[in-house]
Amino acid sequence: MKQIFIYIAFAVLFVQQSAAQNITLDFCREKARANYPLLKQYDLIDKTAAFNISNANKAYLPQFSVGVKASYQSDVTEIPESLGQVISQMSGQPFSFPSMSKDQYQAVVEMNQMIWDGGITNAQKKSIKASAEADKQKTEADLYALNERVNNLFFGIMLIKEQLDQVKMLQNELKENVRKVEAYLQNGLAQPSDLDAVKVELLNANQKETDLKSVFRSYLMMLSAFTGEKLDENSIFVKPVLPETKLDAENKRPELLYLAAQTKVLDAQKSMFNAANLPKIGLFAQGGYGRPGLNMFDGEFSPFIIGGLRFSWNLSSLYSQKNNFQKIETAKKSIDVQKETFLFNNNLANIQIFNEIEKLKNTLKTDDEIIQLRSNIKKASEAKVANGTMTVTDLLRDINNENQARQNRSLHEIQLYMTVYQLKNNSNN
Repeated sequence: MKQIFIYIAFAVLFVQQSAAQNITLDFCREKARANYPLLKQYDLIDKTAAFNISNANKAYLPQFSVGVKASYQSDVTEIPESLGQVISQMSGQPFSFPSMSKDQYQAVVEMNQMIWDGGITNAQKKSIKASAEADKQKTEADLYALNERVNNLFFGIMLIKEQLDQVKMLQNELKENVRKVEAYLQNGLAQPSDLDAVKVELLNANQKETDLKSVFRSYLMMLSAFTGEKLDENSIFVKPVLPETKLDAENKRPELLYLAAQTKVLDAQKSMFNAANLPKIGLFAQGGYGRPGLNMFDGEFSPFIIGGLRFSWNLSSLYSQKNNFQKIETAKKSIDVQKETFLFNNNLANIQIFNEIEKLKNTLKTDDEIIQLRSNIKKASEAKVANGTMTVTDLLRDINNENQARQNRSLHEIQLYMTVYQLKNNSNN
């Protein structure tokens, strides 16, 4: 029967371990990105660009317009009567020229077909694509800031778990000391106040555990909100492998790609200015009905058709071409200044972070030595208390000192992880 209970206990433990979810930093970052509302902006940018390109392509479709006009003029073109008289004399028959009506009416349908627009449509499409790419890179830069927030939450959770483990060790040790002091009290080697002192420290440890669990749940809730995943106390947070730290690593931040995309937008604008200064060639056709028609001396309503080739060149745009190009070059120089400023500040931050990493590595080496020495001191104090040559209060001090040394090491280790990944995040490597 006892073996059956053991098998059942192992089975329950296996199921619990299987149900526990392994959570890595990369997993949290990927889920946070996929869950963040700003990610929807990519689809909106693509749709907007597709609509704009579709509109630009329609420039080569036939363009139709309809116009209706009614007018009255104070005077009209007339042929002198003397010319009619001359013709009458020559022909021997009375002759007179008809007069135009002062009220005129016209309804026209016009069709224009672009043959060559100077390349402005193609330049517009390039500009639309460049602007869409710049918008995407801006969104990518905004999303990248999410990584640091996820890193802080992830390592914050790991730090709290480390502290909870240290508190659990302290509680077990204090419980063992309660048992020992009770035995000392029975043998006359301790006072009731010594037992009370140990119990007070145990209560303090219990309070700290409660506080840490509360903070732990808050961090879990925030990380769950970021990732869209249900995280709880059973989730296993896997400590990532510390990457190699390099101070001269290539900077791959999305902000730099955004600045490069802005430069391409300016190049596309320059192409549009060039295209706008070139001539345009197209076909046109008009069909209408009015009085007069094409025969101005016909006083009746009649249909008419006109068609032909149209050549146009707006030379006035050349006046501002040089200034427009200079504005683009000035904007490019401004982008270069922004890039230099970003890299300068980024490099300064990297130097500071790198020095902090080296400091924490050295601190961890010292922490291990301190823990070993504190452990030796505590063991010696336990022996002295057992021999009656040291008070329980002094022992509690040494126990707390050892526990504090272990907590300091846990803090410094997590700080090292956070700082290393901060350097990695700062240059996107």
